[in-house]
Amino acid sequence: MQKTRYQVLIDTSLKLRAFVEWIGTAAALLFIPVVVITVWDVVARKLIWIQQFMMATFGNVFSSTILQELEWHFHTALFVLVFGYGFARNSHVRVDLVRARLTSRRQAWIEFWGTTLFAIPFGIVIVYFGYRFALQSYVTNEVSVSMIGLTHRWIIKTIFGLGLLVSLVATIAVWLQTIVVLFASRDIRFELMTLEWPEELGSGVEGYQRLELDDETPAPGAEKPGTT
Repeated sequence: MQKTRYQVLIDTSLKLRAFVEWIGTAAALLFIPVVVITVWDVVARKLIWIQQFMMATFGNVFSSTILQELEWHFHTALFVLVFGYGFARNSHVRVDLVRARLTSRRQAWIEFWGTTLFAIPFGIVIVYFGYRFALQSYVTNEVSVSMIGLTHRWIIKTIFGLGLLVSLVATIAVWLQTIVVLFASRDIRFELMTLEWPEELGSGVEGYQRLELDDETPAPGAEKPGTT
């Protein structure tokens, strides 16, 4: 049986989400070098003889300057590569003073216009300039401003650009889901990202009531308002 166009959108959205979550899960492991390098740098600067011994034995790679640059390099990579994961899991910071009290359909419209007019265009722009940012660093063989700092600055700038691209992919995944929620048949149900189906909002929570996706007839199998 040929898939409907909305089922194609759902499948595409879920595949994009799976990619974003795979990147985010792998990138989360970067917290280990962030913690290890930071702790080592703090301890070595307090016990200066340890730092002197390591530098004399292994070279400037254990200097405080390089360690501090490694700290923010790994921290940058960690943050930017998991940002898309946070958006796909709806665990990013929201200020829902208005949105949280709206019906599910109005929330979907906000999400749709927000991603269409702002998030996706802005994501495309920053991905483009992120690419230019990394390319210029590579062409000029950019290094640290410190004489004993890290070389190959283009590596972290490339990772930064890749993180922006992953965030854009997560935004497109959410955008595709809002299209299905707003325009497809209301009996279609699948795991949403930044939205919830009306019946999943529950009742008895301040600011919420059990609502249908719109004010028309209830979706098949859904309970009517006020039945719980």
